[in-house]
Order: sequence, then structure tokens, then C-alpha cells
Amino acid sequence: MSIEYHADPDPSSTSPDRLLFPGHSKSLSGIAIRAFCLGISLTISVGLTLTILFYTSSPLWRLPYFIGSLSLFHFLEFWTTAAYNTRAAEVGSFLLTANWPGYAIAHSFAIFECLVTNTLWSGARWLPFQLGSLVCLAGVALTIIGQVVRTMAMVQAGPSFNHLVQHQRNAGHVLVTTGIYSVFRHPSYFGFFWWALGTQLAMGNVISFMGYSAVLWKFFSTRIKVEEDALVRFFDNEYTDYRRRVGTKIPFVP
Repeated sequence: MSIEYHADPDPSSTSPDRLLFPGHSKSLSGIAIRAFCLGISLTISVGLTLTILFYTSSPLWRLPYFIGSLSLFHFLEFWTTAAYNTRAAEVGSFLLTANWPGYAIAHSFAIFECLVTNTLWSGARWLPFQLGSLVCLAGVALTIIGQVVRTMAMVQAGPSFNHLVQHQRNAGHVLVTTGIYSVFRHPSYFGFFWWALGTQLAMGNVISFMGYSAVLWKFFSTRIKVEEDALVRFFDNEYTDYRRRVGTKIPFVP
């Protein structure tokens, strides 16, 4: 007796795990290639940053520093989601194409501004005394702080964290008010806001810093209002009391 097996010519169209196949939202191959490329980008960027800093006096270390910061940010967006909100993890969790193409244009301009100013006016001092170096160090510090706060927020919120504003309360959706959330009402937004501004301070980008500040403040102030309208519906007085106690720590967003 023999058993004849007919392979499905297109398993991605019928399998209950079809979302894991190439071209779908949870494509394992798509996730793998993105993680691989981000790892290469981060490794090269760290190597170039340290090499330029230790073996030259060129200010162009800022370029690989920025690219490395971006690579780490996008990798951690996916990894943290996969580790602590596993069911929600998908290719889009890397946020590589979020708010496209504006996001890509902003970062491309930041790279262009840094390259031009540090090539054509590499010896210019925009600030008196040693303030330029202090601003740069402050930028690096803000980049680190912003990344740590955002990642901690995603870890603590777990399944309650989502990259998209939720307009319906899910079964596992709880209001988190302890830990990092007892200090920042929206720590993930605080983290991204100051992370992004920190990168521009570290790069010495005057125009991009002002542009990032305006765009990000507008984006988060609007998003927070929309999100909090939903949270008040979900949790009523519990969220209202929490909002009264804890601020966002984003300028002019109470």
C-alpha cells in the first residue's frame, strides 16, 4: 500500500500560517533579511565611528554615528515587540517604512546637512568657547536616554503596547501606570522625541534640529490627543486621574 502526497503548489495561499510566507505581513524571510541588513549596518557604523574618532580629527564621525543610531533603533523596535508583545510582531514592527516618504526625506536631509557643513566648514565654530563640544555630548546623551526610555516603555507595557493608536480596547489591554510610566505618561513618545533631537545635536545640524523639533512636536501633540481620547473611553476616571498626576515631559504637551 502506498500513500500518495500532493504538495500544495502555493502553500502561502491556503496554509493557516500563510502570513509567515514571503510577501505577507509576518514573512519570516522578510524579517530575517531586515535584521541581517540592520546588523551589518550597525556593525559597519560602529566601526567607522570609532575609527574616525580615534585615528583622525575629522568631524565626519557624526555620519556613521547617526546611521548606527538609526540601525539600532529600528532593530530594537522589532526585537522588543517580538520578545514582549510576540503576537503583534510583524515586518512592519521594524518601522522602516513608517510615515513614508517623509521619514526617509527627513533623515536623508539630516545626512546631507551634516556632510555639507562638516566638509565645507569643518573648522568653523558655530558657538563660542567649548559650547559646541558640550552640545554634541548632550546630543549623544539624549540619544542614549531616549532609546533606553523608549525600549523600557515597550518592555514594561508588553501586550498593551502597539505602534498604532488603538480605537477599540482589546481583552489584554491594561492601563500601565507604574515603573517608567509613573515618570512619563507616554514614555515611548518621550523617548523617540528626545532620541531624534539628540541625534541632530550630536550631528551639529542646525536646520534639521529645528525641522525635527517642529515636525515631531506637531506629530506627537496631535497623536497624544487622539490616543488619550481613546484611553479615556477605555479607562474613564482611572486614566483621567493618571493624566492629572503624570506629565509627558515633552515641551508644551502637558
